[in-house]
Order: sequence, then C-alpha cells, then structure tokens
Amino acid sequence: MGTLMGVFIPCLQNILGIIFYIRFSWIVGIAGIAQSLLLVSLCCLCTFLTGLSLSAIATNGAMKGGGPYYLIGRALGPEVGISIGLCFFLGNAIAGSLYILGAVETFLDAIPGARIFKESATLIDDLSPSPQIEVLSSPNLHDLQVYGVLVTVVLCLVVFGGVKIINRVAPAFLVPVLLSVFLIFIGILSASHRNLSSEITGLRLSTFKRNWGSEYQHTNRDGIPAPDGIIYWNMEALLGLFFPAVTGIMAGSNRSASLKDTQRSIPIGTLAAIGSTTILYLVSVFMFGAVATRKELLTNRLLTATVAWPDPAVVQIGVILSTLGAALQSLTGAPRLLAAIANDDILPVLNYFKTPDGGEPHQATLFTSLICAACVIIGSLDVISPVITMFFLLCYGGVNLSCFLLDLLDAPSWRPRWKFHHWSFSLAGALLCLVIMFLISWTFTITSLVLASLIYYYVSIRGKAGDWGDGFKSAYFQLALRSLRSLGGNQVHPKNWYPIPLIFCKPWGILPPDVPCHPKLADFANCMRKKGRGMSIFVSILEGNYRDKAEEARQASRLLTKYIDYKNCEGVSEVIIAKNISQGFRGIVQTMGLANLKPNIVCMRYPEIWREGSANNIPDSFVSIINDCAIANKAVVIVKGLDEWPNEYQKQYGTIDLYWIVRDGGLMLLLSQLLRARDSFENCKIQVFCIAEEDMEAEELKADVKKFLYDLRMQAEVIVVTMKSWEAHRQDSEAEMAVREDAMDAFSKSRKRIAAHAEYLRSSNVHKNVQYNEQQVDKFLYTTLKLNNIILRYSRMAAVVLVSLPPPPPQHPSYFYMEYVDLLVDGIPRLLMVRGYTRDVITIFT
Repeated sequence: MGTLMGVFIPCLQNILGIIFYIRFSWIVGIAGIAQSLLLVSLCCLCTFLTGLSLSAIATNGAMKGGGPYYLIGRALGPEVGISIGLCFFLGNAIAGSLYILGAVETFLDAIPGARIFKESATLIDDLSPSPQIEVLSSPNLHDLQVYGVLVTVVLCLVVFGGVKIINRVAPAFLVPVLLSVFLIFIGILSASHRNLSSEITGLRLSTFKRNWGSEYQHTNRDGIPAPDGIIYWNMEALLGLFFPAVTGIMAGSNRSASLKDTQRSIPIGTLAAIGSTTILYLVSVFMFGAVATRKELLTNRLLTATVAWPDPAVVQIGVILSTLGAALQSLTGAPRLLAAIANDDILPVLNYFKTPDGGEPHQATLFTSLICAACVIIGSLDVISPVITMFFLLCYGGVNLSCFLLDLLDAPSWRPRWKFHHWSFSLAGALLCLVIMFLISWTFTITSLVLASLIYYYVSIRGKAGDWGDGFKSAYFQLALRSLRSLGGNQVHPKNWYPIPLIFCKPWGILPPDVPCHPKLADFANCMRKKGRGMSIFVSILEGNYRDKAEEARQASRLLTKYIDYKNCEGVSEVIIAKNISQGFRGIVQTMGLANLKPNIVCMRYPEIWREGSANNIPDSFVSIINDCAIANKAVVIVKGLDEWPNEYQKQYGTIDLYWIVRDGGLMLLLSQLLRARDSFENCKIQVFCIAEEDMEAEELKADVKKFLYDLRMQAEVIVVTMKSWEAHRQDSEAEMAVREDAMDAFSKSRKRIAAHAEYLRSSNVHKNVQYNEQQVDKFLYTTLKLNNIILRYSRMAAVVLVSLPPPPPQHPSYFYMEYVDLLVDGIPRLLMVRGYTRDVITIFT
C-alpha cells in the first residue's frame, strides 16, 4: 500500500471520529471558545511532537510489523516495548468500543423507533430564564449494549475477511465522512438564512462573545446539564474526553508490514493527517462557538446534524460511517499489533496469537473482538474515553522517549532520513504526555503506569532474552565508557576498592572437556561480592595454535557463559589460546581489563594432583603464575578443598580463622568480612591468629591488633600464638620432640623427595647448575610444618581457614616450593591461601 491508502486515510478515519460529531460542540459549550482553543492546541501539539518522533524513528532503517511496538521495543528494549505495546493494544481494542457506541448512539437518535427499551429522560429547567421545563431523551443503556454487541460481531466478521477487503471498503466509509464535514460547514455558514431553532443564531459576534468564557458544571451520565448530576466537568476532565479525537496517528504505522515504502509513507501520511485535522478542529471551535447559544451547545448532542445542509440525515449517515470506519481500523490494527508482539517470541504466554508471514491474525482478531464487546457492554462514551486516553498517551510518551534517547545518544547507527527532529522536541513531547495524563486523572495515570510496570516485571521474569540493539544498551555502553574515563589510571582509594576476581577455571586440566569450570568456583566467586556488587572474570586457557583452536575457543566461551548465567554469577567469560598455561596467563595478566577496571585478584584451585606423573609441568606453571601476579601487583587466592566449598543454601557454623603472618594490605581481613556477609557463613565468627616469635611481647601485639581491627569496624577475636624461629629451633635439640610423630614423618619424606629431585635435576642436561642448600630447605620445611601444626591445633573445626601464602623462594626450584606448600596445607580440609597487595585495600579513615 502507498501513502494515501496505507497511512493517510487510516489515520484520518481514526482521528476524525465520534468525538467530533457528537461531543465537540458540547465541549465548546462547556469550556468556552477560549479554553476550547487551548484544549485543541494542547492535544494537537502532543500528537504533532509525537508525529515528529515517529517519523524520525520510522525512517531510521527498515521497519517490520507492529508499528509503535516495533519502534519502542527496538529503541528501549523488549521489556519496555512489550509493556507499552500491550497497553497500546488494549487502547486500540477499547477504542473500537468507543466508536461502536458512538455509531449506535447516533443511529438510535436518528431512528427512535428502533429502540427496544424505554428511553432515558432528563428534566432541564435551569438553562433558560423561561419557567418552561424541557424533557430531553437519550437512548437506554440496554439498547446501546444490544446493538453495540451486534455491530461488534458484524465488524469482526468483516475483519476476518482480511486487510484487502478493508482497504476496498475504506473509501466507502471515508468519502461520506468528508462530505458530511463539508456539509456541516455549509450549514453553519447558511444557518442564519434557514428556519432552524431559535437557539441557532447563525454566525454572530454576539453569540461568539457570550460563548467565549467557560461554564463548567455538573451533568448526568449522558452529558446533559443537571444541578444534581454525578459528573463535574472541568478542563482536566475535558482533556480526557477530547483526547481520543486526536488519537489514531499510529493507524498507518500499525500497518507497517503492509506498506510499500514505510520510510516515505509514515512521515508524510501521518503528519498530513495530523495537520489537516488540527486545522479542522481549530476552525470548528470558532464555527460552533459563533453559531448557537450555550444552551443549544450543551443540550443538542447532534448539533452537527441539526445545522448540516440540506438535511440532518446526511450528517447522521456520515457519523455512522465515520465511527464504523474508525472501529474497523481499530479492529484491524490491534490484532496485528498483538500478533507482532507474539511473533517476536519473547512471551511464551502469547504463542497462541502467532501468525505466519503474510497470514491473517485470526486468533488475535477474535481476542480483540471479545475485549471490544466487553467494553461495549459498559455502554458509556464518557467512561470509556479517559481509559483509552491513558493507554494512547502512554504509547505516545514511549515513542517520544525512544526518539529522545536515540537522538541524545547519537549512535553511529542513528541516521534517520527525516531531518526535522531534535531531542528537545521529543523530550517536550514525552513530558507533555505525562502532564496531560496527570491533568486528566492521577488515579488513571497511576493505574496505567502500574499496569505497564507489572507487564514489564512479568516480561523481565518470564520473557525470553532478546538483544535488539536497543537504546538502553547504547546508553549503558556510553555510561561505561564515561565511567572508565573518569576512573582514569590513578590508583583506587581503599574506600572505593572492590574485588574484581579473575577466576582461573581450568588451570590444571583435571576437568572433562564439556565442563567449563569447577562447579564450586562460581560459588566461591560469589563470596567475594558484597550484596551482589562486583564483577568476576572467568578465564580459561586452551593450549595450542590460534588458527586451529579458534572455533573451539568460541564454543568454550559460549559454554562458559551459560555456566556463569546458570550459577547466577555477575561476570563475563574469556577463553584464551596460548602455547602453554604460563604464556597464556602472562598475556592475560598484562592485557585483561581497561583503566582501573582490571582484575585485581587471581583465584584458582590448589593443584592437589601435582605429584601425578601426567602433571609434571604443574609446579612450574603454579610458581610462574604466582610470580607473574607479584610482578603485575595482583593479589592471589588459592582455594584448597574446593569440592567441599558450601553453596548459598548450606549453612556453616564455627569460625573463620585468619593466620595473619605478613602484611597484605588488609586483603585477608577484607575477605573474611565478605565471607561473613554471605548467608552460608553469617553464623560464623572471625578469629585472627597473630604468629609471633617467643621473645616478642604477646600482650602488646594483641592490644595493637585489637585497636587496629576496632578502627576498621571489624569484629574479631584476636589470639596470639608463639612459634620458635628456625634459629631457636637449631639451638634447641629437644624441639623436635615437641612435634607430632606423623608430622615428623611428613617432614622426613618431604626432605627426601626434595633431595632426590635435586639429584635428578643435577643429573639432567637442563638443570645442571641447580644448587641444593640443605639448611635452607630444612628452614622452609620446618616453618611450614610448624604453622601446619598450629592450624591443626587451633582450627581443626573451623568453617574455613585463611593463611598467608608464602612467596616462592627465588633460588629454589618450583618442585621445592610445591613441597613447602603441600606440607603447609596437609590435613586442612578447607583453606584459602592469600597473597595480598603492596598497597592497602582497607582504611581506618571515614
């Protein structure tokens, strides 16, 4: 379809509807000419600004079916698009009932003999100085209901015939409408020369002056003035009544799937319809205000028919055809909108309304007709009109907000062919929609916003994920860039420090290929976030050639992302291809992240399998990673007993024990607080063990640590444990008797393995220059063994133990270091070895 038949005529039919024929003269009578002009200008300005926004979005690329839903959804995301789209669908479905009731009301006024039930009567005695009492009749509510349902069924059958049939009959509905409008103006211009009612004065200045001001008052449910009427009309109430007379501007975009050239037809057709009807309404205010007295304006609901030339029947036919044509357009556009929402496959509950490409949405049409019939049973135009207004204003506000966001972000893909737009116009349009909503009724406004919010929440919970490149994603991207620039490269203050763990998923190759990460690593990563704030980076390294492994890496990254989503972990996945683990990690630690948004803690599992024959390279990789972290100033957390790590539902009791040996910037203290903030560790208390030599003042050390923890707002019990130094141990020949027999056995075995490995290295061609200092080895073995003994003595029942990770000795082979660490962690079921920063991550200052 082209611009005329596809956009202009549907928009004109929807805009020029029942309100103009049977309520517009009444609005002029009650609001006066001045405020009627303000009312029309305000409503038309809202639709004009919305039309500009609609034109800009519609010309920014190809447009599928769904009209405003498609535009809003692609600009603000599927959640906002569906919530506003469903409200707009309800607005269109209910609008159909408004037009049907208008047609039935006009029909019953034109042919009183067709009434089945007794008509309603209203006494009028306060609009004229004459003591004569007038009786004004109006159709019975049951007549409106019966005829309204019958017309709904007939129109539904016509819509079932398809959009081609509707397009063929559309001119038959529109031509009489335009003719009737022309005859109304002819009748107004010639009213003074015709023998009409005494209250119809013709175009006179005196009548114009008397009708200039407003006369707000009470009316009954039929709009007839009555001092004891149940409805009081003011400017705000009239906004709700009149605004449906300017809606319908989306009728063309609702048929976007059927248009030949959407980017040309929608702007031209929509704005032409808005402009022509705006001029018509403004001229009509002056015409109606100058042609009849206020009494006639308020009591003659079909004044347009009364003044029409040559006979009222011309306008009555035009009214009926106009309203039926508008109802037909609503019953055609609403099902297609619902079908477009269903076809996007975001909400499974709407799958029943899916329609194949090129097919007719029969199920959606039937559902729309049921909603329309239910509203017809209400039987009151003045009750239905404000509800429709809210839904339409919500949609118009969404279109304006979409254009505002896209214009403000100005992404490279934002290149609309329609150049007459600016973000300020869209913002003004969105604010104007919101202001009109609250002016009409804050109760209806809150209700409609709550309904849209509930649909938004339902879509976000139940809906399928969809990435449409919406404006919010672009806003997040630009906000992230701006935040990164503001962070800069300066050192983060301890008060603003957040842990950004780099989770090393498969460093030792002990998981099957289809398992992307250890199941408990994500649970541990969640323990390092406070109240959900923070981000983790899950990294896996594939050994091999980049060209050969590229596709495998992409598949592994998708699998790892699914794992992260399944574990509800806030994080991203990265899969790196390198020749070996050490080179891959060295590249990661240098390049991962931007500015200050870089991983600051490396977390990985302790390699319990390092002694196995197939794991000969694990000691070298392990030591290399720890040394690289030290060079890059990254903290390290090694998790032992990962298989036993609790999830969020497994409550832990006992203590969180910290063995604070070396300065780590407070990282170990901070980790203990983060652990305790989790539900699984909330019942545990913290114990801080300070390791001191025998000649140190234990009580003084304990007091200093307590004061430090108090200043840090951390609750913990402080325990000072003394341990002999290596020099004191060498002087005391009986010291070994204090060590457990099994510990001495482990000590002896480690010493023998180290000596054997040193001999192996010397005998090989690669490590001929390795130096084996027995006293240094014994010193490290003694220290780790003694610390292990203390941990087992005090923390055997602890929920988790945190201990400082000893740095690898510079001149010792990696195998030696693994023996030292293995002796330290022996027999401890759940342990975190922590190596912190050279700078603080906590502070005592406010």
